[in-house]
Amino acid sequence: MTKFESGVKVVPASQEAVYEKLSDLSNLEKVKDRLPENNVKSFSFDAESITIEVAPVGKITLQIVEKEPCKCIKFATTTSPLPFNLWIQIVPVTETECKMKLTIGMDINPFMKTMVQKPLQEGLEKMADMLAMIQY
Repeated sequence: MTKFESGVKVVPASQEAVYEKLSDLSNLEKVKDRLPENNVKSFSFDAESITIEVAPVGKITLQIVEKEPCKCIKFATTTSPLPFNLWIQIVPVTETECKMKLTIGMDINPFMKTMVQKPLQEGLEKMADMLAMIQY
């Protein structure tokens, strides 16, 4: 499995607050307006899944498959041109600050890896930055 990791983002909120917000995807209503409109064609979600259509990739649906309270939320794709898993890891720093890192894991051949590595890494960083800016 090939892994792509975002940089570590510092979030000015407690680990618990960040986990509570991100483990219920219906809270994403607040970030809808921050999505880059030129790339995102559609965006929908419920408490346990999210569907986003991104040019030129297509439609991707992620479902929460595992929650480790306050530490990690794991997602798996149910619809995607390339199946993958996504982890959001949250680590406490102080009572009012935590660190977050996003990781994507996918089985991908070396040829495809060279094609998707740069856009995937950039997308992962943008997602991590967006999640770090939410008011928790």
